[in-house]
Amino acid sequence: MESRCNSNDSLDKASYCSTVERKPTSPPSAIVIGSGFAGLAAAHALQNASFKVVLLESRDRIGGRAYTDYSFGFPVDMGAAWLHGVCEENPLAPLIGRLGLPLYRTSGDNSVLFDHDLESYALFDMDGKQIPQKLVTEVGEVFDNMLKEANKLRQENSEDMSIAKALAMVLERRSDLRQEGLANKVLQWYLCRMEGWFAADADTISLKYWDDEVLLPGGHGLMVRGYRPVINTLAKGLDIRLGHRVTKVVRGKLGVEVSVDNGESFNADAAVITVPLGVLKANSIKFEPKLPQWKEEAIRDIAVGTENKIALHFDKVFWPNVEFLGVVSSSSYSCSYFLNLHKATGHPVLVYMPAGRLAHDIEKMSDEAAANFAFLQLKQILPDASEPINHLVSHWGSDTNSLGSYSYDSVGKPHYLHEWLRIPVDNIFFAGEATCKDYTGTVHGAFNTGLMAAEECRMRVLERHGELDIFNTAMGEEAGFVPVPLLISRM
Repeated sequence: MESRCNSNDSLDKASYCSTVERKPTSPPSAIVIGSGFAGLAAAHALQNASFKVVLLESRDRIGGRAYTDYSFGFPVDMGAAWLHGVCEENPLAPLIGRLGLPLYRTSGDNSVLFDHDLESYALFDMDGKQIPQKLVTEVGEVFDNMLKEANKLRQENSEDMSIAKALAMVLERRSDLRQEGLANKVLQWYLCRMEGWFAADADTISLKYWDDEVLLPGGHGLMVRGYRPVINTLAKGLDIRLGHRVTKVVRGKLGVEVSVDNGESFNADAAVITVPLGVLKANSIKFEPKLPQWKEEAIRDIAVGTENKIALHFDKVFWPNVEFLGVVSSSSYSCSYFLNLHKATGHPVLVYMPAGRLAHDIEKMSDEAAANFAFLQLKQILPDASEPINHLVSHWGSDTNSLGSYSYDSVGKPHYLHEWLRIPVDNIFFAGEATCKDYTGTVHGAFNTGLMAAEECRMRVLERHGELDIFNTAMGEEAGFVPVPLLISRM
């Protein structure tokens, strides 16, 4: 490893050398680790505040868990795909509006299915018979009532329990909510969709905190052209080093040294850590000195779920003109659902979306086997389905750069741990969806924490050097993020 003072890839004047005083005239500096939405937002904001910034990314691409694939000849988001909260209050709305990117709204504010409305579904049983919409609606109301009854249990019990256990207790109390036969299979499908929202199985989701996430108004909008244009805009002009997997972060009173697996080291006044929580859990990055116990506890106890996508590209559309196709079954594990991208984008693509244990089981398959598994699910409900001409498969749970899709609250672990994860340690700052207490698991949550970490970093570094008034203080308006109306459709 090269020394602090001689590394060719250090931040030049912005570098901190342990044996040389930092010159007051040199710009403040920061290293951002991870180029997802949090990292890009932090780097973008710090650079606009006159910091010298380098962004280190382990992948060979930017974007993190937001990944738009173009191999079908058009954009398909294989990670983050929705803007949760299609409204001006969403911190990403000004940028998306300014870029003129269209959104397809998939639900209003109060859908029991969170990101879709009931009327946008076509549900089928395993024999390929479509479930009457009246039954789907009735069972949806039952499921909503079950969740309300579960909330009563939450108020009565000081100890936490899983959503699965709470719903079982509700059915013991309220036999009138029990469903039999086909209705019970539809109920299991509702549970399956809830598990998809958290990317986790119901027996691991906290009853106490499952609805602590703040939902912005305006419903949920699918990014018709994918998130890549937003990512490219945030990355413009940044010094981004791809293929730089960080292995160690050493912090001192006057600076940080960040080591990469290729032997290089980078030095700066501060670092912003935006890697996914799964990577922190795996101890892929060593911290010296060790992180405080409360920070390690947050990393250990916040849960990470997995939801994957298997995109099937067809030469023609042979399915109903609805946003979602669902397959009901006797257990939530056996249920499935397909997002119909043709409805929103005009392209003949269905996206199978397994979550939790099912997602992990499918990740053990080859891509070919996984795509075939998804297609067989589709053939059960649409026997005349034509073979896909191409496929894409995500692996968020096993990908060493992510090790999960997004965070959620597991049983018995307090929600404030997300805030603990966000709080800085000396001159190391943290950002990412898992550090966002209100908007956990969302792109705008990740983006917002990146801006927050950048502002905290700016204040801390400039205060330390008595230069707070020398540099720009605005972190958003100078970037041109002025309000522009969002382009929203609903077919």
